[in-house]
Amino acid sequence: NSSYRIISIGRGALGGDVYLGKSPNSDAPCPDGVFRYNSDVGPSGTPVRFIPLSGGIFEDQLLNIQFNIPTVKLCVSYTIWKVGNLNAYFRTMLLETGGTIGQADNSYFKIVKSSKIGYNLLSCPFTSIICLRCPEDQFCAKVGVVIQNGKRRLALVNENPLDVLFQEV
Repeated sequence: NSSYRIISIGRGALGGDVYLGKSPNSDAPCPDGVFRYNSDVGPSGTPVRFIPLSGGIFEDQLLNIQFNIPTVKLCVSYTIWKVGNLNAYFRTMLLETGGTIGQADNSYFKIVKSSKIGYNLLSCPFTSIICLRCPEDQFCAKVGVVIQNGKRRLALVNENPLDVLFQEV
């Protein structure tokens, strides 16, 4: 299974790779936040692997995202992305780790073509609701960035989703 870096399309301060970092005020025993570096000049992001619900990795398909790094047993679940609870300060949900693979929960994402350039990530709660007339992505939310303690944190947004490319590692 290949690993990729998630790279922001922007340059300079608008750029920066996605990485695993420690969430402010977190008491988790392992890094537990999904962040983007403040610039494209600097460190490389943390590699991820995409784990599809079924079959191969394609656009517009439910998948889990896992930071693909060596880690101690205690921290393995802290590599799997999920959407956290509502953050009152930001009035949205922040991306964090501690997710699950293959479970009906808030750990599913999709890769979709951006309306500008590259791709966007969507958070799509896995739902067993059958809705014949619903657009498939009706329950999905765009992933963008909020500033948390000077760091760029991935979060669910209504506008300005993060435009990204994927670089095989």
